[in-house]
Amino acid sequence: MAEPRIFRSVEELRTAVGEQLGTGDWLEVDQKRIDLFADATGDHQWIHVDAEKAADGPFGTTIAHGYLTLSLLPTLVPQIMRVENVRMGINYGTNKVRFPSPVPVGSRLRATGTLKEVTETKDGGVQITTVVTVEREDGDKPACVAEAVSRFYF
Repeated sequence: MAEPRIFRSVEELRTAVGEQLGTGDWLEVDQKRIDLFADATGDHQWIHVDAEKAADGPFGTTIAHGYLTLSLLPTLVPQIMRVENVRMGINYGTNKVRFPSPVPVGSRLRATGTLKEVTETKDGGVQITTVVTVEREDGDKPACVAEAVSRFYF
């Protein structure tokens, strides 16, 4: 089990800017997860949900949606970092997202990250930007690289 880097104050966050946050545990992306994501989003493109057709396609199998990979950040990021002693934390968005390589069904993913920026907000919170890289086991390129933006209120 991965041990997350724990932050208990704004000062601790500021001190960690530029630092590697660690590496999370592997998470398998199975066809059930892909199909449920397709149902939730209405994206039933054959490369995601039709195993027979996808076997003859460019990837040789079904692949996860890029946005499915991105949507795993709330599961993957707490394995590499956690902010404690807060009244509330929210996902504020992403500044930049890229999907450099596909995620074939059955792939295992994990996250690494670097704290990029910490700024105060006008409403008394702190906004952090974390560059999260989602690695695919045995992959030569990341599956996803995203600048995740979160806000915390201590």
